[in-house]
Amino acid sequence: MQELWGRKILKKEVDDIELVEEHGQKLSTMQEVNEKTIQCLRCGQIQNKSIVQLCNNHYFCPECIQLGRVDTSQKFYHLSEPIPVQRTVNFAWEGKLTEGQQAVSNDLLASVKENESRMIWAVTGAGKTEMLFKTIHHSLECGYRVGIASPRVDVCLELFPRIQAVFPDEPMILLHGKMEEQYHYTKLLVCTTHQLLRFFQAFDVLIIDEVDAFPFVDNPLLQYAVKQAIKKTSSLIYLTATPTKELTKKTAKNELQTSILPARYHRRALPVPRTKWCNQWQKKIKKGNAPRALLKKIRTLGNKNDVLIFCPSISLMENLKETIEKKFPEVPLACVHSQDPERLEKVMKMRNKKYRILITSTILERGVTFDGVSVIVLGANHAVFGTSALVQIAGRVDRRKEYTAGEVWFLHDGCSKAMKGAIKQIKKMNALGIERGLIDEM
Repeated sequence: MQELWGRKILKKEVDDIELVEEHGQKLSTMQEVNEKTIQCLRCGQIQNKSIVQLCNNHYFCPECIQLGRVDTSQKFYHLSEPIPVQRTVNFAWEGKLTEGQQAVSNDLLASVKENESRMIWAVTGAGKTEMLFKTIHHSLECGYRVGIASPRVDVCLELFPRIQAVFPDEPMILLHGKMEEQYHYTKLLVCTTHQLLRFFQAFDVLIIDEVDAFPFVDNPLLQYAVKQAIKKTSSLIYLTATPTKELTKKTAKNELQTSILPARYHRRALPVPRTKWCNQWQKKIKKGNAPRALLKKIRTLGNKNDVLIFCPSISLMENLKETIEKKFPEVPLACVHSQDPERLEKVMKMRNKKYRILITSTILERGVTFDGVSVIVLGANHAVFGTSALVQIAGRVDRRKEYTAGEVWFLHDGCSKAMKGAIKQIKKMNALGIERGLIDEM
């Protein structure tokens, strides 16, 4: 029956139906709000009855249908989590935290001991994952169930082996939409935020990484999933480098405990993006020409590092790739985006220095680390590049201990509010890091 612990799933999602019927607690799938509307109890979304009515006088939910259709003819099956039992858990991490990381780690552990929620606001490359280790270890030894969720599959795929290496004897599972492994109960798991829709009062500690990222940010369905997935007495931990306005307001009102880490572990300031005018960049690329400012930057930056070029659309990326290949015929390069079936392979090749230039969409704005790169954001004033995205993109540079003189350049034909906001935020965190003695002044 372990597959039902802390879960809220349909009968068809369970292998042993007879056992489920005998022991599973039945819960409603939907509830009427009023005469005209009905609410899904998996995703929390409210629908107009006239739109979601089926021919058999039942109602269904279109919002979470990608997880399997839920309608009023069905029931959810659930069993409560067992009472936590203390145990010994092997902790295999031998690294050492910096002064700033240790302070955040201590705050986090204290919050879990008090069953309170906390936001960790740490700059990109600050080592957020390492700061979680002590708290995860304490929680597992207390018998707690710990979930680590991210909106993006790429981040989950990178997190899972890192967590697994620290707790090598601990059974773990990785949950996402394309997983091939069958679900089984574990006290520690990594999943996409969409997978939280299948949990109910499961987690004593739930860590949400990249809370500002699409599709989690401003998504009421996924916010509901988080609230349903945690126990009534629990700790909810938010991790971010660019907090949302909602979270910063809660912090200002003392409604949410917050720890701020404005410095990376290597004590260098965040690279501050520099701007360069790039006249009619979009028009030129569509005509098969590369802007002169872009070519010049590729040459100068490529003398020291590999180059990541962020581009606002897939069609522009493909045009740009052809143009750059003509200008730099001996330089190995590729382009990658969310719809690319070879996305993971291309990212790995960039890591392994098989490419010198990688043209990408915002899919690589977060959750990936490359050694020795500089970044160019082409058309940084485009609407697709918000403040949060630009801060994250700039954070791809200088993440490792060895200094590689990486640079960040915003190429534009009209400085946007988002560009100014990103530069302001990065400078603000650098100033705070210097003030706290966590950054060595250059």
